[in-house]
This record gives sequence, C-alpha cells and structure tokens, in this order.
Amino acid sequence: MFDKANFVVLEYRLMKKISQFFALLGMLVFLSGCIYLVVGSVGALGGYIVSPDTVEGVTEAETGVVWDTAVEVVSIMGLVETQNESGGLIKAKIHNTFVTIMITAAGTSSVKLSVKARKHYLPKISLAQDVFVKIMSRVQE
Repeated sequence: MFDKANFVVLEYRLMKKISQFFALLGMLVFLSGCIYLVVGSVGALGGYIVSPDTVEGVTEAETGVVWDTAVEVVSIMGLVETQNESGGLIKAKIHNTFVTIMITAAGTSSVKLSVKARKHYLPKISLAQDVFVKIMSRVQE
C-alpha cells in the first residue's frame, strides 16, 4: 500500500506546505506597518510611542510653552514652511525631509506632541525621534 517512494513524495509535499506556511507568517509579521513599538522611558522625557513614521508623547507643560519650544527647535534645525498655532500644526523641511508637528491638548493639564517625518514618501523615524527628543528636552528644562 505505502512503499518508500510514495512516503518520500508525501513527506516532501508536507515539508513544502509547512515551509510555505512559515514563510507567509514571517511576511505578515515583517511587512505589517501598523505594529506599534512602545519604547520605555528615556531619562526624564517619559515614554513615547513609535509608529513607522511618527513619534508621540505627552508632557505636563502648557500648550504655549510646547508650541514656542517646537517652533524654536524646528527653526534651528531647518525651515518652517507653515505654522498654525490655533490648529497646533507646524510643517517644516529638515534635511530635505518633510516634518509635521502636531500639538494638541491631551487633558486639562497635559499636552500631546506628535512628530512625523517623511522623505520621498518613506518614513524617517530617526529624524522624527531626534526632533521629538530635542523639543521634549527643552520643554523639561
């Protein structure tokens, strides 16, 4: 009924299906762009969340202080193209990368800072993180 040749063929097919399954599983894990990485505290800055192109964090400083600090830091690092204080939006260009900073109230006494950086439609998380850390460091001083 089962000879050695048939067993080898069945074993080969089973191994092929298993390897295809794990390859597909690996692709799903590595290619999904919506997995967020929660980064722990960075000194006195507190925690922040990193997505494929955005760094976000919450601070206890006043909205005006965060706004002024963000404008100052971005002006030093690059060129501020648009700023809308009432909307909490700053658009800038730093190292040929488009940077968008959003400042919103996250409660009665806290402010959420969000920094997004993209160069030619590709995320530049290192620049977003650098801008975020510089703004938060100055706010905490």
